[in-house]
Amino acid sequence: MVQFDGLRPARLKVGVISAGRVGTALGVALERADHVVVACSAISHASRQRAQRWLPDTPVVAPPEVAAGAELLLLAVPDSELAGLVSGLAATSSVRPGTIVAHTSGANGVGILAPLTKDGCIPLAIHPAMTFTGSDEDISRLPDTCFGITAADDVGYAIGQSLVLEMGGEPFCVREEARVLYHAALAHAGNHLVTVLADALEALRAALRGSELLGQQSVDDQPGGIAERIVGPLARAALENTLQRGQAALTGPVARGDA
Repeated sequence: MVQFDGLRPARLKVGVISAGRVGTALGVALERADHVVVACSAISHASRQRAQRWLPDTPVVAPPEVAAGAELLLLAVPDSELAGLVSGLAATSSVRPGTIVAHTSGANGVGILAPLTKDGCIPLAIHPAMTFTGSDEDISRLPDTCFGITAADDVGYAIGQSLVLEMGGEPFCVREEARVLYHAALAHAGNHLVTVLADALEALRAALRGSELLGQQSVDDQPGGIAERIVGPLARAALENTLQRGQAALTGPVARGDA
């Protein structure tokens, strides 16, 4: 079993299933904290390329092999695949007792890891409250990211907290029964912001098209145009004001009631 010195985890052998956007970013962050990613799985061509670029010294093997050599097993797969992966790993007995098993699903707590917990694993849910695009910024953003942690007991919370702090993030606790609401709140903030801005940009392009000033770039549907330059400062200011002042940040026609 892995030994711990206070709240600081020992240097761990990390296995990553799989080398998607989230798994790769967290794998790099853990290596920068002096843990060692000893194996990862990568099914798609994009995942294999990602692993080759960011984890070049890490063997790409099948999930049971990843699990067999890991002291910390990171399950970074889509929510729809997590239960099946856990059941498969339990059926093959590839995860050793005492292994820390952490998944990155926002909507799930540690209950979904029950088949592995029964085999003596330490269950954790460690969810980075961040959007991942597959770009270099995914890794650079982690030090400013908060991580929602759910564990089965105080020992699990201490381990999860330590791992997040080592990656430069800020840990916070999410109760098992609150995971769905927590995830819905983040999806509302992250995804609906994109759709609201996309709709606003489309409307603004329609309003401006055909009325360009002399020498001005024509209005088209390409990103980075005049519509984005108009909306960008406004949207950034509105976001910052909302984070600082809440609904008191409402201005203009909405605040006046004549929108």
